[in-house]
Amino acid sequence: MTIADLAVLPGMLAVTWTDGTLTRYPTIWLRDNCLSGLHPQTQERTLDLLSLDQSPELLAAGRAGSHVELRYADGHVSTMPLAFLDGHRPGTAAADAAAMAKTLWRADLGSVGIPRHRASSILADDAALHAWLVDTAASGLTIVEGLDDRVSAGTDIAGRIGFLRRTNFGTTFEVVSKPDPNNLAYTSVALPLHTDLPNQEVPPGYQFLHCLANGAQGGGSVFADGFAIAADLRTEDPKAFRLLSEIAIPFRFHDEGTDISVRQPVLTLDEHDDLIEVRFNAHIAGVFDMPSDRMPAYYDAYRAFMAKTRDPAYHLTLKLEAGQMVVFDNRRVLHGREAFDPSTGHRHLHGCYVDRGEFASRLRVLARHRERVVAA
Repeated sequence: MTIADLAVLPGMLAVTWTDGTLTRYPTIWLRDNCLSGLHPQTQERTLDLLSLDQSPELLAAGRAGSHVELRYADGHVSTMPLAFLDGHRPGTAAADAAAMAKTLWRADLGSVGIPRHRASSILADDAALHAWLVDTAASGLTIVEGLDDRVSAGTDIAGRIGFLRRTNFGTTFEVVSKPDPNNLAYTSVALPLHTDLPNQEVPPGYQFLHCLANGAQGGGSVFADGFAIAADLRTEDPKAFRLLSEIAIPFRFHDEGTDISVRQPVLTLDEHDDLIEVRFNAHIAGVFDMPSDRMPAYYDAYRAFMAKTRDPAYHLTLKLEAGQMVVFDNRRVLHGREAFDPSTGHRHLHGCYVDRGEFASRLRVLARHRERVVAA
């Protein structure tokens, strides 16, 4: 986008773009974002904002090639790139290569509709890595196929994104039936749909479950799009949706050496009232402690959401095979498991987490690399 006109107004600069749109930039914002206020190597801010007047006086503005030159009453001169002004219009969020539109899904997607990618391609090719990340961000659920028969094969894939998240269960964990379990995942019983570790201040972002063996009878994996469930609840029962997004409840996990708890709502919304997180795990929800006069309505809302998680209309069920790894957004996609009989065969999944921030960082870095290749 190029500029058609510049106008210096009291306390701001008015820019008219060639498409006819008008953008107003407060002078304090312009001075705060002057390139001279950034460290030349790190690009971190070095300008002391309190060293500026509350509303710096802008005297003149003019085009200078691909920049705008701004002259202030205190003698300061700024050279602002047109691309920067275009990409950071007040009132409009800057473009983010990691901000993917969410594709909601329900049972009619079917297990065959889950996006699938080859492990060898992800490990060897950044373009394949990017394609897989885009699919995973959009749908919240993908399957990686063709993993080697070794425990570290799944973490090799996760490591292509960034650092693994360490929790009280370790950096990696084994989903197997074992004696004296401290979590239901380490048993053979059925697991209702849930998100992992909602008791954490920030629950893990993306979960990776690499199937090493799945020979036991039963043990199918079940998934549901929590954003689709919440969207339907919002339409059908707005009061229930509101209560689940406004009232914080306690979540707690504790064993002999750990006691981690937090208070957060089941549904978290952003500043635009859009859903960004689901925390749902009936097994480690604490004792509800909202005022008693609000409790009946809250229980109705909580049960309404829980009932939807039990509705087959939202379920995708598949039995992972050795060499497959399911990857999903743990703060969106609910997962569960059918019961299995450990006496009929071995079932072994190897798991880890990568936080959403690491995931988004890799998407942005890959996008920058792609832009450089195209520009070259």
